[in-house]
Amino acid sequence: MWSPDRRAVLLGLLAVSGLAACGLSPVYGPGGGGGKLFGKVRPRDPDTPLDFVFNRRLAERLGPEDAAVYDLDYRISAGVVAQAITPDEVTTRYSLNGTADFALTGPGGPVITQGRVSSFTSYSTTGTTISTLAAEGDARERLALMLADQVVTRLLAAASGLPD
Repeated sequence: MWSPDRRAVLLGLLAVSGLAACGLSPVYGPGGGGGKLFGKVRPRDPDTPLDFVFNRRLAERLGPEDAAVYDLDYRISAGVVAQAITPDEVTTRYSLNGTADFALTGPGGPVITQGRVSSFTSYSTTGTTISTLAAEGDARERLALMLADQVVTRLLAAASGLPD
């Protein structure tokens, strides 16, 4: 009789071999597209505090732009929306919604991939003015990090089609 552990192992092995048969491979593994972008993407120069955080995260995930071959243009937009309002019409929580439109261009200027990502975060306003401003700043930084991570994911997904 089979134990649940043995079944789980066999099903896991079948799933892994099925994925390999479909042509999927780890993005940072042999034949993956991660190496095609590492150190080769130059984001546009930052204009806002959100851009600086966004660019820092891109460098963390894709490496420094030592041998930049590709240019990444992007536009980040963020909006604040009241989320929790008391009966006295005092807002106690805000949602920070953001989008990043991006385009990766190669040598000579052809667009390799482009798209839009979006995310949101929120912050509380129930403390002092200083704590509210700090909470908003932290929320903006979290939003920029989330948007950058999503852009990197999209770029890595498109990287397998790039030339070596």
